[in-house]
Amino acid sequence: MTARILIVEDEAIVAAELRYMLEDLGYEVAGVAADTTDALGYVRTADVDLALVDVHLSDGPTGPALGSKLAECGVTVVYLTANPGMVKGGNPAAIGVLGKPTDEAVVSSTVAYALARRGGVATMPSPPGLKLLN
Repeated sequence: MTARILIVEDEAIVAAELRYMLEDLGYEVAGVAADTTDALGYVRTADVDLALVDVHLSDGPTGPALGSKLAECGVTVVYLTANPGMVKGGNPAAIGVLGKPTDEAVVSSTVAYALARRGGVATMPSPPGLKLLN
């Protein structure tokens, strides 16, 4: 089964780039959300395995709080942000923080690592650039 990934990013160009990147890697993009309400809407209507969440969304710096809500819905979270210092640990479903900008190789290894951790089989080392939270 292909993993379903939610992109939570308010910058349309960045979101589109991530979408194309993930689809090229063989993942299914469950949706693209620019704010908390839209992100939670996707999670309520579709199975989502992993969310890539920016810190600053169209409704403000709500990414960290959204990550906690997504975790309550069973979604694994990786923060993808230009402001990695704004994200702290304490969310058991949040794997870590990846700084922007980044490239396809880093996104690929981070997503593979996060999905392996979600499945309880992360035998590979954490990807370069990913600051682990848990």
